[in-house]
Amino acid sequence: MMDPRAGSFGTAADAYERGRPPYPEKALDWLLPGGERLSSDGGYRVLDLGAGTGKLSRQIRRRGLDVTAVDPSEGMLAELRRVLPGVPALLGSAESIPLPDDSVDVVLVAQAWHWVDPARALPEIARVLTPGGRLGLIWNVRDERSDWVRRLGTIIGSAEEGREPRMGPPFGPVETTEFAWAHTIAADALLDMVASRSRIILLPADERAAVLAQVRQLTATHPELLGRASYELPYVTECARATLL
Repeated sequence: MMDPRAGSFGTAADAYERGRPPYPEKALDWLLPGGERLSSDGGYRVLDLGAGTGKLSRQIRRRGLDVTAVDPSEGMLAELRRVLPGVPALLGSAESIPLPDDSVDVVLVAQAWHWVDPARALPEIARVLTPGGRLGLIWNVRDERSDWVRRLGTIIGSAEEGREPRMGPPFGPVETTEFAWAHTIAADALLDMVASRSRIILLPADERAAVLAQVRQLTATHPELLGRASYELPYVTECARATLL
């Protein structure tokens, strides 16, 4: 049975779109294959699996690559279709991908692998990948070495656990790396980022309002945030990749 947190995002798709950060381009450089897998038309086919509102899909598209988005939430896909009308957006999951065999060259999973059952998902991902295709995982994790970010984590909960890149056959060895960076986020968007977290979405309305009030209090009083219209929110982006044997 699906974890209720995994199925909660559709009700907060608009907040997710406004508040969640993009991904550092250096991470995409590392995750996406180089020229050795370029097709005759200069690109390759990418599946953004668990695409949400298309945060990663739009970055892939800007690189001139053919991208298809799959997500289990109709609410998230509706937002994706609004912001990316030219990207195919299909209802599905890592365990049941609505694509033919050997139909994509790369599968990327952003902020979602910890919701996946690898025993069922890995064979399904291998099915849709071409021989020698790549599976890449990526997570943006707030860097709580910063005092105000650590206090934010105390209010809303620290980054989700379970980010281990649980792969295995039929994929080869897993490579991992990480990238430190900062995302400039407006005050209202910070509240949207908080409101789009599964733990907050599932709270009763009064408890959710209380959490958001604590975040407003933090931004109104912390010396690193006081009087600012936007903030530099530091992240560490964790990445993993493996090749289909």
